[in-house]
Amino acid sequence: MKYHPLGRSGLNVSEVCLGTMTWGIQNTQADANEQLAMAIDANVNFIDTAEMYPTPPNEQTYGETERILGHWLNRHRHYREQLVIMSKVAGRGLSYIRNGSKISGDSLTEALDNSLARLNTDYLDVYQLHWPNRPTPHFGKHWPGSTNPLNTEIDNEIEGMRDILLALDRAMASGKIHHWGLSDDTPWGIATYLKLCDEMNIERPVSIQNEFSLLHTKDWPYLIEQCVFEHIAYLPWSPLATGILTGKYMGGERPAGSRWTYIQRQGLFRDKPAAHDATKRYQQIAERLNISSAQLALAWCKQVSGVTSTIIGATSKQQLSQNLEAFKLELAPSTLSQIDEVLQRYPVGF
Repeated sequence: MKYHPLGRSGLNVSEVCLGTMTWGIQNTQADANEQLAMAIDANVNFIDTAEMYPTPPNEQTYGETERILGHWLNRHRHYREQLVIMSKVAGRGLSYIRNGSKISGDSLTEALDNSLARLNTDYLDVYQLHWPNRPTPHFGKHWPGSTNPLNTEIDNEIEGMRDILLALDRAMASGKIHHWGLSDDTPWGIATYLKLCDEMNIERPVSIQNEFSLLHTKDWPYLIEQCVFEHIAYLPWSPLATGILTGKYMGGERPAGSRWTYIQRQGLFRDKPAAHDATKRYQQIAERLNISSAQLALAWCKQVSGVTSTIIGATSKQQLSQNLEAFKLELAPSTLSQIDEVLQRYPVGF
C-alpha cells in the first residue's frame, strides 16, 4: 500500500480510502466488521463516512453508518490513533435532518457533536461539508442549462461561508476536529474558501471529494490542477460510477441487492446509453489484461496525476478484496492509450 500527504494536514493516507455508505442498508454490523478487518490487514488507514449515510438516505436509517463504525471503534480503541477518519455534515434538502436547513455555523456544531457521539470518538481527523448551500453542477446538474449561477446571491453565499468557517475554527480550537475539507464543490467554492481562510486566519481546507470515474471526468484537468497547486487532496468518490463500470447493469440487468434496485438509486441520472457503451469497451480492454473492468477503472483512477486517495466501497468481502487488488496494478502505456481512445469517444458517459 502506498501513502500520500493529505494536503497540508501533515497526515499521510493510504491511496485507498474505505467508504462506508452501504453500512446500515446493504451491509450489517458483521459485514462492516469484516470489511474493516480486511482493509486494515491491507494497510488501509483512511475511512470516510457521513451523518447522512447509509444511502439511499432515509429517516429510518439516518446516522446508522456512523453508529456501526462507532460500535467497531468502541471495541477497537487501539486502532483509533492509527486511522484517519473523515465524516461530513449534511446540507439542505433532507427534511428529517435539521428540518432540511442549510449548513450554518450552528447546524454544523450540532451535527458535529452528534456525529462524534455516534462514532464513539473524541475527534475527527477531517470534517467535511457534504455539499454547498448554493446550487452547483453536481449530481447530474453538470449539463448546460441545469444550473444558473445568476440566481445565486453571492454576498449572502459568502456570508454563510464565513459563518461556517467560524464554526469550523471553534471546532478545531476545541480539538473536536483536526482539519476540515470540502465535498461536491466547484473551483469557485474552493477559491472563495481559500480567500476567506486567509482573510480570517483560519486553516485552509485540506481535501475535497468529488465524483470522478472513467464515466465522469468533469473535474479533470481544471479542478484537479487547482487542488494540486493549492495543496488540497483530491479524493474521488464513486470511481466505479455507482457500479456501472463493473458491467453488472449491462443490458438492463439489476442484480438482487445491488444499489440500483433501491428506491432513489435506480440508476438516477447515470443510466445512459453512452455509459453502458463505454463500459462495454472498457470491459474488452480488461478482458485482454485478464482483470475485471472494476479493477481497470480503479487502477486508472489511482494513476491520474493529482489523485491523492480513491474512496472505494463494497457490499461483500469478495468485492472488497477484488477492489483492493486493483491498487497493486500498474497500467502499461499501451493500456492507457486504449483507455484514452474510449475516453475521447465517450468523454461524458452520463
